[in-house]
Amino acid sequence: MNPKGSAMSTSPRTVLITGTSSGIGLAAAVAAARAGWRTVATLRDTSRADALRKAAAEAGVDLDIRRLDVTDEASVTTAVEGVIADYGRLDAVVNNAGAGHLGTLENDAMDDIRKVMEVNFFGVLNVSKAAMAHLRASGGRLITVTSVGGVIGQPFNEAYCAAKFAVEGYMESLAPVARTLGVSVSVVEPGAVATEFVNNIGFDLEAGIDAGPYSGALRRYIDRTVEQFLDGSAQTPGGAAEAVMEALDADRPAFRIQTTDWARGFVGTKLADADGSAVQALTGAWVA
Repeated sequence: MNPKGSAMSTSPRTVLITGTSSGIGLAAAVAAARAGWRTVATLRDTSRADALRKAAAEAGVDLDIRRLDVTDEASVTTAVEGVIADYGRLDAVVNNAGAGHLGTLENDAMDDIRKVMEVNFFGVLNVSKAAMAHLRASGGRLITVTSVGGVIGQPFNEAYCAAKFAVEGYMESLAPVARTLGVSVSVVEPGAVATEFVNNIGFDLEAGIDAGPYSGALRRYIDRTVEQFLDGSAQTPGGAAEAVMEALDADRPAFRIQTTDWARGFVGTKLADADGSAVQALTGAWVA
């Protein structure tokens, strides 16, 4: 399953990464290029690639920056077929593009919930489906950045966690099937990553909180979460990207890879929680 040993190893291994304008995607693109991967760094809006280009220049690496909107099947097809046309191979895909969302069922519009699923779940499937035949040809790797929120549901993250749960379930089900044809499937589960929470949830903290009867619980949840980012316990994007590189380069990568000891302990609570009581006690304390 290791592309290093594939029949096409005479040319550089090629990886396509989505959502590389910032955060984990940007850090993973630079790290992959530094490690010798021919890296196709994609993003929905290429006018937002300045930070990516700057990071690549500072690292002294070359990136092939292309447009890819995970919610647009035509855009996905164009990007994947372009990689094959230009390089003749695709050895790995890193599904990183995603969007946060903060809200709760009674207050959320159904269209907003569907949008969260479209980006975080169906977008992953769009890219994975388009790439799978090429990954079969290379004995390649399909890697998806999910979240600890794909294992443990978290207050006011219902839609986001539902999408991440769906991704984890899909990939966990796909992994043994893909393995029969030489494709390795992994999910990478970060916890809190510095700089991403406020930017990605689509919620204006400065505008105040008016969530009706849920305002008190939401305020407590936000205070607890912001404190996690301010006290230095949030991981850097570069740290999370190291787990992506583990999935890319390990001889036999695990299916599920957490990015920190905290993340391992957190998801371990769920995986050892047969009746669900431990998780409910944990997350209930965040809003009680």
